[in-house]
Amino acid sequence: MASMRDIKRRKSSIQSTQQITKAMKLVSTVKLQRAKQRAEQSKAYFNCMYETVNSMLAKTGNLNHPYLKAGESSKKAVVVITSNRGLAGGYNSNIVKLITNGDFNKEDLVIYAVGKKGKDTLHRYGYHIAQDYSDIIEEPSYVDAMTISQALLDSFAAGEIGEIYLAYTGFKNTVVHEPKLLKLLPVEPVSGEKDTQETGSKAMMNFEPEDDEALDLIIPKYVTSLIYGGLVEAVASENGARMQAMDSATSNAEEMIDHLSLMYNRARQGSITQELTEIIAGANAIS
Repeated sequence: MASMRDIKRRKSSIQSTQQITKAMKLVSTVKLQRAKQRAEQSKAYFNCMYETVNSMLAKTGNLNHPYLKAGESSKKAVVVITSNRGLAGGYNSNIVKLITNGDFNKEDLVIYAVGKKGKDTLHRYGYHIAQDYSDIIEEPSYVDAMTISQALLDSFAAGEIGEIYLAYTGFKNTVVHEPKLLKLLPVEPVSGEKDTQETGSKAMMNFEPEDDEALDLIIPKYVTSLIYGGLVEAVASENGARMQAMDSATSNAEEMIDHLSLMYNRARQGSITQELTEIIAGANAIS
C-alpha cells in the first residue's frame, strides 16, 4: 500500500487538475452560449441557401456551366474545419477520420485547413496542406468564409482542382454534434421529385439575365454561405464537445479524490492502530 505522504501528494495533484477542468468547463459554457446563438441564427440561412440552389438547379435542365461539372483535374480540395486546441473529446479526431477513412485517394487530396489540430494530424499522415486558415476559427466571419471561397473558386477555375468538399462538425444541440462531409463543387442538384410533389410546380427555371451570368453570381455566394455555416456550426460544436469533456474529467477527478481520501483514512487508521499496539506491547513488557 502507498504511504500516507504519497496518497496525500497524489490527491493534491488531482485536486489541482480538477480546478483547471472546472475552469475550462465554465469558459466553454460561456463561449458555447454565444456560439450556439450564432449557429442557430445562421442555420436557417444555411439550409435555405442549400435547398434553394438545389431546387433551382433541379429545374434548369441540362446547363453547360463550369460550376456544374467536374474539372479536368483529378485533385479534390477539402476544407477541413477543426480547432486550434485539444481537450475536446473526439471532436478533432472524428473530422480527421472523415478524411482518412473515406473513399479519397491521399495523392489526389488538397487540404485547406481551418484549425491547427486537423492540419497537424493530416500533415503527419502525409496529406498535402495547400492553405492554412487556422486563425479564422477563433472568431469566424462571413468575410473569412469569402476569402476561403475565393481561393477555392480561383483554383477550380484554373483547373488545379476538380472537386471541392467541406468537412465540418454539424451542431444539433449542446450534446449532439455530427461530423459531416459536404460536396460544394461541382454542384449536384438533388432530385426535384419532392419539390414537385409538394408545390405541384413542374415549370422549368428561366434566368434573367443569361444563365451563365446568373450562376456566376449565385454559385460563389452559395459556396461562401455553406463555408460560413460550417465555420459557425463547428465553433459551437467545439465548445459543446469541450464542455462535455471537461465535465467528464471533473467528475472522474471527484471520484479519484474520494477513492484516495478513503485510502488515506485507512492508511491513517492503520498507522494509529500500529502505534497503539506498540505502546500496549511495550507497557506489557515493562510490567
